[in-house]
Amino acid sequence: MSESGSVKIPLLTRDRSFYISLFALAVPVALQNLITFAVNFADNLMVSSLGDSAVSGVYMGNQIQTFLQMFSGGVEGAILVLSAQYWGKADKESIKRIVSIGTHFSLLFGLVLTAVCALLPAPVIGIFTRDAQVIADGAAYLRIVCFSYAFFCLTQALIAAMRSVEAANIGMIVSGISLFINIGLNYALIFGKLGLPALGIKGAALATLISRVAETGIIVFYVFRTDKKLCLVPGDFLKTDALLRKDFIRYGLPIIGGNVVWSVNLMGNSIILGRFNQSVIAAASVANNLNSLAYVAVNGMSSAVGIITGKTVGAGKTRLMKEYAKTTQILFFGIGLLTGLLLFLLRVPFISLYSGLTSEAAGFAKQFCTVLSVTIIGTCYQAACLFGLVKSGGDIGFVFKNDTIFVFGVVLPSAVIALHFGAPAWVVFACLKCDQILKCVVAVFKINSFNWMKNLTREKR
Repeated sequence: MSESGSVKIPLLTRDRSFYISLFALAVPVALQNLITFAVNFADNLMVSSLGDSAVSGVYMGNQIQTFLQMFSGGVEGAILVLSAQYWGKADKESIKRIVSIGTHFSLLFGLVLTAVCALLPAPVIGIFTRDAQVIADGAAYLRIVCFSYAFFCLTQALIAAMRSVEAANIGMIVSGISLFINIGLNYALIFGKLGLPALGIKGAALATLISRVAETGIIVFYVFRTDKKLCLVPGDFLKTDALLRKDFIRYGLPIIGGNVVWSVNLMGNSIILGRFNQSVIAAASVANNLNSLAYVAVNGMSSAVGIITGKTVGAGKTRLMKEYAKTTQILFFGIGLLTGLLLFLLRVPFISLYSGLTSEAAGFAKQFCTVLSVTIIGTCYQAACLFGLVKSGGDIGFVFKNDTIFVFGVVLPSAVIALHFGAPAWVVFACLKCDQILKCVVAVFKINSFNWMKNLTREKR
């Protein structure tokens, strides 16, 4: 599999197909991520006119969606990592089995989470905050939006299957249609337009539910009737494979575990910031939305790097992969610097979009966004390196261990200590984001050791 290491690896690859593939895959994935983010952002922005409590309620309600996305994203990651390597070997049958296994796991989790949130919405929101009004608003939102979870899981598993075989455009199209439906229904149901009742925060939840059902219908139709790469049929989801299930669990659990750890981190963020007043919670919602907006393009490019990495490692092209790794580091450090500058410059105009924010909340949001303009530099570099290269290259366990150490050994303890000693909200917020810079040190040494390239595929039987 490996070529001679005596030849010097260039800092920037001259292989034009890398840049072409990176752009061709990154654009639709980034746009899909942007649109997926915009669905929740639309809820958050449109209810901002109802006040800090409503913004905080939707933000806390969406923490469960974030938890779902992290778990579902772990399953998607397992599908992508394994399927992309099999795609490099042109083994479609194995990919079909992997997609089936991943879909079963994702759907089961979505259904369980739906049941918990439908039966216990107020206690679930109460985990994150003590504010009675925020709990009431968050529970009203969660009680409805939770029924979208199973649909979301199915949609994302099928989109991951399409991405793994380099059919990334469909995810963008599905999410785009979903966004238009969501925004239109938000306008009608939150404010009582087009002859519909004004439901406020409940209207935002109902709009999200309907848009999730619609996107599931579209992706199912595409996969079974339009796609010409995998050619899945409903019967494929009744088939499985003991060895591939074993591989999925072996390689998928660290990915899922890493995402669950990260979701615990995000929920920990909410719990810690929830100890402040409504203004700080609302400000965190605004700042994290800006951070997500800045990150979606980078995440799309990181996902594209992951697909290219899986395919290249699966095909056994080790030296070429080393070239790609060097290039990725330089590209994403530069992207990080540019993204940080843009985030800093746009923080005030972005905050002004939230017309219902109090001046106190807007002040906190400006401080938080300034912190993010620094940490996003590290996010861009280490996400592309650790997720796009290391994880997709086959060294899945390393990323899981690294995240676990930073979350439970650095991020949450430092924030709790800062909170305990009465530090300002922005200092606590900075502690919650510090790992984004610190992980870069780990990423530099790990990537340039080149010991992360591992072929995870089995030979055709």
